Amino acid sequence: MDQPKLERLLRVMQLLINNKRYTVEDLADRLGTSARTAYRYIDTFKNAGFLVNEIDGIYSLSKESKQFRSISELVYFTEEEAFILKRAIESIDDENPALGGLKKKLYSVYDFKRIADVVVHPGQLNIVNNLIEAIKYKEQVILKNYRSSNSSNVTDRLTEPFAFDTNMVQVFCFEPASNQNKLFKVARIEEVIRLDKDWCFESLHRKAKTDVFRISGFDELGVELRLTMLAANLLKEEYPLSEQFITKITDNEFIFKTTVCSYEGVGRFVLGLCNETDVLGSPEFKLFLDDKRAKSRF
Repeated sequence: MDQPKLERLLRVMQLLINNKRYTVEDLADRLGTSARTAYRYIDTFKNAGFLVNEIDGIYSLSKESKQFRSISELVYFTEEEAFILKRAIESIDDENPALGGLKKKLYSVYDFKRIADVVVHPGQLNIVNNLIEAIKYKEQVILKNYRSSNSSNVTDRLTEPFAFDTNMVQVFCFEPASNQNKLFKVARIEEVIRLDKDWCFESLHRKAKTDVFRISGFDELGVELRLTMLAANLLKEEYPLSEQFITKITDNEFIFKTTVCSYEGVGRFVLGLCNETDVLGSPEFKLFLDDKRAKSRF
């Protein structure tokens, strides 16, 4: 395909996906081509598998097309990165003429509930692609020679994969043998074998949450901390999403209150700043910290 034709096809795509609809004559006028050529461009998208909507001679490209979903999976932000980006944009001088455009584009593309660069290690690309296809077609798979850090065993795991975490480092699966939803690390999978068998337990699929300390799980454990200014600053710097759960009491006293999926992440933070934090309430969390101290080698 010659470069001018490719550029016009990309222009057609841009015109038809920005929540706008055009007649063939409109497209021809904007592209400086004949209506017949504009028709050919629309047919090109249809032949490539895109879903082209046509109502009373007005055309648009559906974002439900599998090609759009594949493109959207290539680059996106984690919730944490979106939060940082949003905060950075809002810090720009309001009189800057570019600010409104930046915000409009950012909010139109990302909902700030899910966001981060997707970086798949080349050695894991085939594994990730097989998982993507299995999720798409709702297939059961075998995670071949999965290396579990919990049991220290290497076993084949029959699962129903149904979602990735925000950076494709882990995949959410339902495991029939344990009757549980679990997170499996992609790097610990030797091979993904897709089975010619559909999901049997879709109604039991449940995706874990990720807390502000980047720990994923299904529990919601309440924590409340009193922080010094040093601890509050370090918490916001290391875990930016925590900022929305921090309340200033005085210049050197802050309250951090939220729920976590596990005490592991918040526990590491508290133990690392034991002279700058106080645990309020939550006897279970205090017992967790006491157990960690007792098992410490220092």
